[in-house]
Amino acid sequence: MHVVIPLYPRFTALDAVGPYTVLAFAPGWTVTFAAAETGPVADDRGSLSLAATARLADLPHPDVVVVPGGPGTLDALSDPALVGWVARAHEHTRWTASVCSGSFLLGAAGLLRGRRATTHWGWLDRLAGFGAEPVGERVVADGRVVTAAGVSAGIDMALTLLAEATDRETAQAVQLAIEYDPRPPFEAGSPKTAPAGLTDRALSLIG
Repeated sequence: MHVVIPLYPRFTALDAVGPYTVLAFAPGWTVTFAAAETGPVADDRGSLSLAATARLADLPHPDVVVVPGGPGTLDALSDPALVGWVARAHEHTRWTASVCSGSFLLGAAGLLRGRRATTHWGWLDRLAGFGAEPVGERVVADGRVVTAAGVSAGIDMALTLLAEATDRETAQAVQLAIEYDPRPPFEAGSPKTAPAGLTDRALSLIG
């Protein structure tokens, strides 16, 4: 199973690295970071880069696509090469997935019309502009399209996808291997549980 994660400037690192870690640990799976050109692509903090080891143009038929989000998504929506690649790749994928605002790139590629989909809670309602039905869940699967909520939800999405593609035991083995046993110190990971008045401050950190 070949997974391609397309990179673009100012992506959010965990959006890409979370699913990468899950799927790269799976037996028989290969994950490739790709971009318009090979070389380093800087994340949204500007202090971390991931190396694209292949050009998107050279990978037209991946089995799985995982599109990360990040502050750079807005500019990426205006990149016809990237959006076009997502649309064309989807014709051949077993699954096309996104994390956080990466779902907007799926929307721009015309993949969300009439589908249930999710994204980061701060921008969830905007999915309707792409013809999607916004769903406030951590992972949403609608046919071959799988979307994840914000950032850390990409790990959950990748485990969900892996279980569907292989079996529960394989996904559980990977989960155990990476010791994904989240026990956050605060109940502040969702607007439903976070202290009052925290949402604006949270959004200012990622806007």
